[in-house]
Amino acid sequence: VRGMAAETIARLSAPELASLLADLAEEKAALGAVESGLHDALDRRYGARLRQKQAELRRTTGIIRLEDNGFEVIIDLPKRVRWDQARLASIVEKIRASGEDPTDYVRIEYRVPERAYSAWPASIRSVFQPARTVESGKPTYRIEPKKETR
Repeated sequence: VRGMAAETIARLSAPELASLLADLAEEKAALGAVESGLHDALDRRYGARLRQKQAELRRTTGIIRLEDNGFEVIIDLPKRVRWDQARLASIVEKIRASGEDPTDYVRIEYRVPERAYSAWPASIRSVFQPARTVESGKPTYRIEPKKETR
């Protein structure tokens, strides 16, 4: 498949495409295992020095640079922020009660879980329907031998 044009691959038979998809899944799994093992090895090799450097710099996120045998090891520790939704809702209400506009401070986003929406009575769904847009994501493909029906 490497080096083959999409047009060429598109002309392959269904069994050949099924085989390619199976091979790809196998390769992804193998590569994932290699990546996981390598990441674990890097953590073992540099983890203690990383934590020491973090303590020295008094920070837990950002870029940390270590030296190893003439190489610079660059470790990126991304910042992941989580907000307590219940507390935020309470804060928004306090801001609103004080006469200010909470949207000056926070972006408010409403989410409706699709399973919940599907389980609602029709009378409730109809109220929400105008605010709902269904879009399709990127398709995934599987090709399997057709099962015979009796």
